[in-house]
Amino acid sequence: MSKSIKWIAAIMAVLVLIVLLAIVIVPRIIDLEKYKPRIEAEAAKALGRPVTLGGKIEPSLFPWIGIALSDVRLGNPPGFKEKEFASVGLFEVRMKLLPLLSGNYEIKTFVIEKPSILLVKKKDGRANWQGIGAQDAEPPAPKPEQAPGEKSGLSIKNLALSQMSVSDGHLVFVDNGTGARHEIKNIELTLKDVTLDQPIHVDFSAIADEHPLNLSGTVGPVGPDPGKSPVDVDLGLELLKHINIQLKGRIDQLEQTPQMALSMNVAPFSLRRVMSDLKQPMPMQTSDESVLQKIALSMNLSGSPEKVALSNGKLTLDDSQMLFSGQAREFDKPNVKLEAALDRIDLDRYLPPPQDKPADAPKTPSPERPAEKKTDYTPLRRLVLDAQIKIGEMKIKNARTRNIVMKASANKGIIRLDPMTVDLYQGHMSLATTINVQKQTPRTETRLAIEKVQSGPLLRDVMEKDIVEGVLESAISLQFNGDTDAQIRRSLNGKGELMFTNGAIVGVDLAGMVRNVQSAFGLAEKKTERPRTDFSALTVPFTVTDGVSKLENALLQSPLVRLQADGSANLVQETLDIRVEPKFVGTLKGQGDTQQRSGVVVPVNVRGTFDQPKFRPDMKAILNQELPDKEALKKMIPPKEDLSKELEKKKQELLKGLPFGNRNQEKQ
Repeated sequence: MSKSIKWIAAIMAVLVLIVLLAIVIVPRIIDLEKYKPRIEAEAAKALGRPVTLGGKIEPSLFPWIGIALSDVRLGNPPGFKEKEFASVGLFEVRMKLLPLLSGNYEIKTFVIEKPSILLVKKKDGRANWQGIGAQDAEPPAPKPEQAPGEKSGLSIKNLALSQMSVSDGHLVFVDNGTGARHEIKNIELTLKDVTLDQPIHVDFSAIADEHPLNLSGTVGPVGPDPGKSPVDVDLGLELLKHINIQLKGRIDQLEQTPQMALSMNVAPFSLRRVMSDLKQPMPMQTSDESVLQKIALSMNLSGSPEKVALSNGKLTLDDSQMLFSGQAREFDKPNVKLEAALDRIDLDRYLPPPQDKPADAPKTPSPERPAEKKTDYTPLRRLVLDAQIKIGEMKIKNARTRNIVMKASANKGIIRLDPMTVDLYQGHMSLATTINVQKQTPRTETRLAIEKVQSGPLLRDVMEKDIVEGVLESAISLQFNGDTDAQIRRSLNGKGELMFTNGAIVGVDLAGMVRNVQSAFGLAEKKTERPRTDFSALTVPFTVTDGVSKLENALLQSPLVRLQADGSANLVQETLDIRVEPKFVGTLKGQGDTQQRSGVVVPVNVRGTFDQPKFRPDMKAILNQELPDKEALKKMIPPKEDLSKELEKKKQELLKGLPFGNRNQEKQ
């Protein structure tokens, strides 16, 4: 019995020795180069592309089972001038043989060197990456249903990968239809300590279109059932040497409907420095070249392929900070909800610098140029929006505003900004606007209400001009069609009213112009101070029809005079045709006179353009006026002695201006 056991043990030892010798010797004896054409043919049949194995095939069986291939090339389909679609300089994989029997994968090496892929899209839309893989002549037979709890494929109890690397990779994309070309080179990828129960260390770097890109961090652990267990992510991305993005969180249900819960943080960076390093101009020209020096972003992201939510968002733009949150779903529309609160911003710093214009160049309305391409409003017709934005302080066009609240919505091509409220210049403004883009030509309706706004400081800040002073109250309702300046002006319709109280018209002395005929003819002495017309109330009701605004019974009330204005302002031609009818109601006290006035008054015509209005007395109307009575004439004409003194004074002033005037005076 003992002898038989010894014989069996000896035979087993010999068999094991034979197997080990076979594992070691067979790869050295068998010449796989003889089978290379067949391997290439089978690979080409499987991929539907020509396959070339230019280097040697180097297998191994013990203690590491593996294979090494070099100079592997995959060709392009017919019709492409480029010969190769992809190539690999070296592919090598080696793993332990015996642990495979128990479902443990211990991989020593997984290396890809010099992989290169060329993606080409032709002008007709065909691409060389389409159609990879042989087309089956018959549809595959349906797979039997898997019993509940049954695992398909190879069972992986454990995975250990010492090193996985991709080095010196190269990817090129060429679109012959658009002429676009993008290149990613120097691709380096390294995975270390790859296991199922430990985080995987990732290092990736590349140069994309000559711009550096780096990614590092950890992913995992992936768990004993990869694709079904949640995966932790902690990655850092560096773009263009200046932009650093940190991404941290968890991704779950990768095999079914992926769910994510991530936090993203973009460290402060300077957009100007980034563009300078890229040797590219700024995407926008700003009046202040010191802006866009500090941009930072942080937020939490959660959701799935069907829905994404943002929370705890914070955007820093130079001296401004905005907190925001929102969500988006139905991405084909999309359906967006957003809430944002901005502390303060000076938009004038970010607007383009003003363009210099010739001071003496007259402004003439230019004819409308035919649009090269109409605006496509299809995306706005699909958009579903519910947004609210609050701004603490904002400066725009030098106007200073506070407590801005904007609520916007969109659905089925109807876009509403209702309401928008603003505090400005000791008053309040509210705006409600509806834009209908259901048809190709948009239609807009807007309502504006202004309460107790100090018009003088507002106009001085915005226009840098003194035009009107006083407290402004207004209610305006307008409608128009189109999206160009000319279309809007031609189709503008509506009505409104402007009311100024306790103010003045600056630059025009209407009281002086209607005071007497001498002023009307321009014979009165000029005042050194800037002319102005004080009023207790100025009411300007108007209607707009097809771009022409008509004034109806516009009224200025002051202690001296009542002015009624009627006429029109053509918004298309930018011209004025307004007539001001004055009427004395008191004295000129406070404006250089103490006499009670009545009788002849001078109507004023306002014509010209918006930029250069011209004020002229209506002399024809003066001549047609009924002559004043005797007492009125006495009041208007100075006494004889006063008139003689005035004439003598004018004579002396005239003689002084003549060459001989001084000598005549010396003789006297």
